[in-house]
Amino acid sequence: MGARVSTVRVGTDKDSGVAVVTLDRPERLNAIDLEMVGELRAVWRELRIDDAVRAVVLTGAGERAFCTGIDRDVVVPQPSSPYMQDDPLLAIGPKANDLWKPVVAAVRGMACGGAFYLLGESDFVVADPSAVFFDPHTSYGMVSAYESMLMAARMPYGEVARMMLMGTAERICARRALETGLVGEVTEEGGALAAAVRCATVIAGYPAQGVQGTVRALWAAREAALAQAFAQAPHLIALGNLPPARQAELFAGRRGEFRVR
Repeated sequence: MGARVSTVRVGTDKDSGVAVVTLDRPERLNAIDLEMVGELRAVWRELRIDDAVRAVVLTGAGERAFCTGIDRDVVVPQPSSPYMQDDPLLAIGPKANDLWKPVVAAVRGMACGGAFYLLGESDFVVADPSAVFFDPHTSYGMVSAYESMLMAARMPYGEVARMMLMGTAERICARRALETGLVGEVTEEGGALAAAVRCATVIAGYPAQGVQGTVRALWAAREAALAQAFAQAPHLIALGNLPPARQAELFAGRRGEFRVR
């Protein structure tokens, strides 16, 4: 049951009303390329009009990662004007595509960098014990702007500040993510997807309009502040990011040591 596209799989259970959307580039740790950007946008738009789907689970293929952000091999052409900046990840989330059906994220393995665009627009997160969360931007001379803003709406300021500023030196384990509100449940090993589906199935069993109105109300409580913050992000990135060549040097010279807390 379900349709397959190149980098995103969608499986729908018509009986439960739950669709499972899977990022499907496990060989690249489910990193996001421009093809996946387009496919995610198409998936969210299609789910908007599929009345048989009343709740969605978002997960990543394989055991190593939920998503590791934008693929380092992706080249995003940028306008020459300092007043315009293109960030393809701004278009990959369900809320950005006007989907107000509930989305539960199931995380196994790494979730870092651009993965926070997706987690930030999920309604809640279920994590496997193997889940770890971090943001590498500062380590590579980049500003963590949108990612930090989205996580600051979900986690205490000090916790998100530490995660973003420590870069690749630290990773937050599933237990700590639960303590800080980034995730809502830590399951047994290998159980995150099944637990997320169970939650989504319960929600899908309720009257859809009330559920969707609640999703919209919850997001309304956050979106005004996010809109104000997002307006600053392009300028902060333009001012603070190192040139791409220097970022690449730092990435190539990265070390594998990190602390999990």
